[in-house]
Amino acid sequence: MSGSTAATTGRGRRGRGPLRRFRALPLRSRLALLVATAVAVAVAAVAVACWFVTREQLEDQLDDSLRNAKMDNAPMRDLLSSCLSGGQLPAQEFPGQYTVQIVAANGDYCTAPNTTPVPAQPSDIAVAAGREADALHTTENDAGQAMRVYTRKLPPVVSSGQANNDLAVSVARPLSEIDAPLSTLAWVLALVGGIGVVGAGAAGLWVARAGLRPVDELTDAVEHVARTEDLTVRIPVDGEDEIARLSNSFNSMAARLASSRDRQSQLIADAGHELRTPLTSLRTNVELLARSDETGRVIPAEDRKALMASVKAQMTELAALIGDLQELARPDAAEPGPLQVVALHEITRTALRRARLRGPELTITEDLAPWYVRAEPAALERAIVNVLDNAVKFSPPRATVDVRLHRGELTVRDRGPGIPAEELPHVFERFWRSPTARQLPGSGLGLSIVARTVHQAGGTITLRPAPDGGPGTVAALTLPGAPTPPPEM
Repeated sequence: MSGSTAATTGRGRRGRGPLRRFRALPLRSRLALLVATAVAVAVAAVAVACWFVTREQLEDQLDDSLRNAKMDNAPMRDLLSSCLSGGQLPAQEFPGQYTVQIVAANGDYCTAPNTTPVPAQPSDIAVAAGREADALHTTENDAGQAMRVYTRKLPPVVSSGQANNDLAVSVARPLSEIDAPLSTLAWVLALVGGIGVVGAGAAGLWVARAGLRPVDELTDAVEHVARTEDLTVRIPVDGEDEIARLSNSFNSMAARLASSRDRQSQLIADAGHELRTPLTSLRTNVELLARSDETGRVIPAEDRKALMASVKAQMTELAALIGDLQELARPDAAEPGPLQVVALHEITRTALRRARLRGPELTITEDLAPWYVRAEPAALERAIVNVLDNAVKFSPPRATVDVRLHRGELTVRDRGPGIPAEELPHVFERFWRSPTARQLPGSGLGLSIVARTVHQAGGTITLRPAPDGGPGTVAALTLPGAPTPPPEM
């Protein structure tokens, strides 16, 4: 059993060898080989069909010529008379390459002069005896030459006063008449088929090279990017076929990768810039405290309290900045967390409680109509908190902040200095801060996080000047939803 299994495994491996070698060939070689094979099969099928059809036609013509041969002429009558009388055969020859002979029911046959006899076959004797009307068959003459023979019944012949009704006439022609043309046709078909296969292979190789040229360009571009990390490479696109779609996809991928790398580099650079200020301040304060301990010079209590408050504030700012960086470190295309049906008005109330703690001197009004949306609850709450924090931060003391939620649009209106029109397009960029707000705490990441969260929930966010030319800015968040919860809630 084990020997049989090993032998079977060996045969299987040998059978997979040609396929493995074929797969190891370059793609253009495989295409050319497949085209040549397909053309070879097609040419072979056509050639074989042509050869068989031609042979059938030639055999039919040969059989028709035997059936239509005129045997009632003078040479035939002389041959019949001589065969019956036993006299000398006539000297006349029958036209063409016909072999004519008289066959008797007893198996005897008499052949025309200057021709090689063809032994009478049982079917010929049956025709002479009257058992068959005619016979058509292939046999060999005494010289071993293949002959096509047609035998038919002769009418009663009177000889020596008696009627002889046991005679038939056989007409034969050599099969070489059709074998030679068929042999020539076979060589011609083989030559033409060989030329066709070679031409098809060359054409397939040319087509493969021409068709795969864009693939070669794509391969070169990918290898160049892998070798140099140069994402500015683009492939020329011509047409709308699959290769063009592949080139477009590569160009889009390269552009997105380049943009992602640029954003990553910009994020690192901006993060380093933003971290430098609190770290420098924190380092200065810590060095002052350390020097005081090393030298024994006591820092006044008020100054020490101020230093500790500054250190605490810088640590808080660093923690907030690191948290924002972790939030933005996720790819923009990353899938958000599991979406849930949440009450936007309830999340807004929770965020308002936190905002009132951060701005106790402010008056924050609310008008929240019920609205249910699909979003990630924690991310959505953080986004609303960031919007409210901006309103609290930029509002002057004892100012009013209006928060309204009506039909899916949440508006937060502050009474701060407002944002100039030329700065509005930049407010959602990472680390961007208005020149007038650089002295205030913050990293410039809050609105960027808000924009991404709102977009992932399918909504929009805009900042616009306060209506009627009043002070402040209006932040408007629009989220798709409904005023009543869906049935699954």
